[in-house]
This record gives sequence, C-alpha cells and structure tokens, in this order.
Amino acid sequence: MNTEILTTTVKKARSSLNILPVEEWSVFKKRPLIIAGPCSAESEEQVMTTAAALVASGRVDIFRAGIWKPRTRPGQFEGIGSPGLKWLKRVREEYGLPVAVEVATEKHVYEALKHGIDAVWIGARTSVNPFALQEIASALKDADVMVFIKNPVNPDLELWIGAIERISRAGITRLAAVHRGFSTWEKCSFRNQPRWQIAVELRQRIPGIGMLCDPSHMGGDREFIGDLSQKAMDLNYDGLMIETHIDPPNALSDRKQQLTPVELMNVLDSLILRSPTSDDPEYLETIEDLRSQIDVYDNLLLDILESRMQVAETIGRFKKEHSITILQSSRWKEVKDNAVDKGVRKGLTPEFIHNILEAIHQESITHQMKVMKEA
Repeated sequence: MNTEILTTTVKKARSSLNILPVEEWSVFKKRPLIIAGPCSAESEEQVMTTAAALVASGRVDIFRAGIWKPRTRPGQFEGIGSPGLKWLKRVREEYGLPVAVEVATEKHVYEALKHGIDAVWIGARTSVNPFALQEIASALKDADVMVFIKNPVNPDLELWIGAIERISRAGITRLAAVHRGFSTWEKCSFRNQPRWQIAVELRQRIPGIGMLCDPSHMGGDREFIGDLSQKAMDLNYDGLMIETHIDPPNALSDRKQQLTPVELMNVLDSLILRSPTSDDPEYLETIEDLRSQIDVYDNLLLDILESRMQVAETIGRFKKEHSITILQSSRWKEVKDNAVDKGVRKGLTPEFIHNILEAIHQESITHQMKVMKEA
C-alpha cells in the first residue's frame, strides 16, 4: 500500500452523527459485506440471470444495478431508467435479496422509494455537489433505506464528510461510505487513484462508520479487482461493492471492469481475512515494542523537519534581501528527481517520495512567504 500525505487539517473526530455500525445491519451476516451486480440494468433477462447466479453462490448480501447512468459524454448508454426498477423489485421478491440503485436527483429517490428499493448509493459525481446532496437528503428524510456514499471524484475529505453529514441529518442511520478512488492529474495504473489514507482519515474523523471498497471503479480493469479487494480487507474494511455481469464482454457500460459471477466467487475465495486485534501475549508485547520504535523515528522526523523549515526561512530572508522569487523551478525539479532516485534505491516507491516532497516543498514555500511579508 502506498502512503499518501493528506493536505487536510487534522480536526476533532465527529462522533455526534447517529450512524448504526454496519455490523449491526440485518444484511451483515459476516465480513465482508458483499454488494454485487451489473454496472447497468440492461434487460430483465440480464438482471434476473445475473441475480440467479449470485444468489446460488450464497455469498452476496445486496444485489446492485445502475438504473440511471451518469455518462461523461452524450450518446452513450445512460441507463434503462425507471422501468428497470421493476426488474429489481422482481429480484427481491423472487430471491429475497435486498436490492440497491444509484440515485443522483430527488426524482430518482422518489422513484426508488416508490418501488421499495432497499438501498441507494450516491455516486462520486453527485457526492461532490452539496446542492444535489441536500436535495437527495431532503427526499430521503426518515426513509427506511440503507444509504452508501461514494467518495467525491476529487480527493477532498471535507466534501465526503459533508455528504455523509447531510444524509445523516435526514434521519438515515444505516449509512456507510464507499471508497472508489479519486480522479487526479497524476499518472496511475488504476482508473482512479486509491489514496487509501483519505479513507483511513475518514474513519478517524467519523468513528464507527462502515467503510466499503469499490475495486471495480478504483481499478477500472478486472485484473486489479483481486489485489484491491485484498488491500481493503487488510485495512479492515467492512465490505466490497463489485460490479458483476453475466456477460461482461457484451455489457453496455464499463465492460472492462466487470466480473462474471464465477470470477467474483474466485476473488472472494482468495481473500485472506485478518483480525484487527489479538489477545496473544507474545504478539501484544512485540507490537508494543515495535510501535515504541516507530514513535522514536516519528519524533526524529519532526525534529528534522523543524530544522529544515528553519533553513527554509533563512533562505527566504536571503531571497528577500536580494529580491529573488521564492519558487525556483529548476532547483525544485533537481531536488525532486534526485530524491526519487535515492528513495527507490532504498526500497521506497516513487509515489511515496513524490508526495512527501510535495508536502515538504509546500510547507517550505509557506514559511518563505511568511518571511517575505515581514516588515
């Protein structure tokens, strides 16, 4: 797992939200909670055939299917619309499996509730918009449904928290977050950068909230789903939302990232589930010793960073005296390239070194800016 640096300010954990822990939901039989189904409901036969295969496995807790599909450009398949809700209702009635759809407008909410949908999720394109979120929250007011909120498209923790707060204040207690990765300008093997630390920070800020991973949208390719699912389990996530289609090569949307029901079972069978705690005395003694070592190194890092910022301030004063700009692009590129090369040789990932240096560089600029403003 890559380590990322958050640019958000550390704040007090928000424990006042009335959120029921996911392990207390009736659908939560055992970890991980599994939500599976096609990216899009395309036909009644496709929905029912996929559902039958998933029900037969006995491993799926909630059946999902997109009814209204937000597409980047017009002319693409944008979902079957409200008629597909009848197919999901049939899945629930015939197989006894709770069903879920994505909602992006208050009209979607009303339609979903009218058809007795058990759960709704709010997509990344919607969770980024407080106006849309408030309309959805008002439409969901005191509804007896499960709500899953995906992270916003951009890596903004405050937007994600704000979306959760709005839905919680509408009286929704069965509320969980879904980590599906973030769209950024940086190059990445995945469709969306995981930035796992943002999800970790969310759980610290909202203790007790359920966290699911959507490896389908995070990876963008079925070949990544197994590894991403395992990383989520290693981080003690509560569940997975995985797109599953009876015939992925002929899917009308996101065919590359969908699994067949058999492939989904293979992924689930390969997962290694680890406990978050242990009562073993040897483990407890050893882990405490190792954590003490980590604390020592963390303190050393802080001392070094303090010294580095003092030097940065001195440089700032020297630049001010000689009327030199703060940012020196060529120098910064040289520092960064050299550090990445050294870091790789020491077993560190280029992404980690890049993110660390970006954060340090920004803090150095902040210190120098303060010096420039001194009288």
